[in-house]
Amino acid sequence: MKVYFTRHGKTEWNQQLRFQGMSGDSPLLPESYAEIKLLGQFLKDVPFEAIYSSTSLRARKTAIAINEELNQPAEIIYTDELKELGLGALEGQLIQEMKLVYGQQLEHMRYRLDQYDPSAFQGEPITSAIERITKVVTEAVKNSSGPLLFVGHGASMTAAIQSMAGKNMDQLRSMGGLSNNSLSVLETSEPDNKLPYHLEIWNDTSFLTK
Repeated sequence: MKVYFTRHGKTEWNQQLRFQGMSGDSPLLPESYAEIKLLGQFLKDVPFEAIYSSTSLRARKTAIAINEELNQPAEIIYTDELKELGLGALEGQLIQEMKLVYGQQLEHMRYRLDQYDPSAFQGEPITSAIERITKVVTEAVKNSSGPLLFVGHGASMTAAIQSMAGKNMDQLRSMGGLSNNSLSVLETSEPDNKLPYHLEIWNDTSFLTK
């Protein structure tokens, strides 16, 4: 079975270089809808059994807009467990300003998650985000027979996908992070569908240039 993943469309806070995180949220940019439409058209022939989406508005709107382009629209299932990594006091703040205060930990968050410690700003441990997303994905795979689409966020989904592909903690950012409206695909080994899954596609954005 193939399991598809995408990050939500670009938002106002993405453009302003602000942290969003689990509780922070901002509207999608008007131009993001054109890219989401291109992603949906690229996926239009995939017979998704279901679409799972974070409950954050930026992800919900992305999931809905993708679904509108599919030849066989699917049920959208919303869950808090697909939300972004909780960033505590960083949420809503400018990234450059927070680097002056938490520079080392923000470097670890970007490059070395095995050394990341968010306790100084009351953030969520990366292991927590990986566990909640992995649980949603593996349970959905267990209860499905067709392809699935998951719509989520950059930091949490990057770590979870790479973890489900069998990467160690120090390798979770070795291929970089997920771009907005990118496509990544994991493939499971039937009939048991046990982890690790095979990483077939990572962070593909080629269809956005059409």
